[in-house]
Amino acid sequence: MGGSQGPRHLCPALVIRLPRGPDGTSRGFDPNSPRYQALSPVSISTAGCGNEASLEREQQGRVALRERYLRSLFAMVGRTIHFTMYERVNVSAFFDASDIDILNFQVSDLQTPLGVHREALLRCSDIISYTFEL
Repeated sequence: MGGSQGPRHLCPALVIRLPRGPDGTSRGFDPNSPRYQALSPVSISTAGCGNEASLEREQQGRVALRERYLRSLFAMVGRTIHFTMYERVNVSAFFDASDIDILNFQVSDLQTPLGVHREALLRCSDIISYTFEL
């Protein structure tokens, strides 16, 4: 067991490769495909660049929807919320807060089929729907 041995690799390194692109040489997605456009960082379509009125209407619609959603989050604070989670698991809890990106909800007294949890974070990606009474 001398020092002449090479470095030991305890854990294999995972390599993820993107599929071949439409041209056969690149990796990634065709920028004109519906999948690429749905996942692109630009959320507002720019297909009709010359139509500023249409773009303005779409932006105003998004602003209104965002404001309504943020107001509903504010109305949820301190109320009992009934969540339908992934695989149709129903839970309920008192809503406390959301992170700034609205990726997680902080709740208290989470009632699950397995018992009650005093504090919990619910990932929004696991939530199918939620309801609460005003």
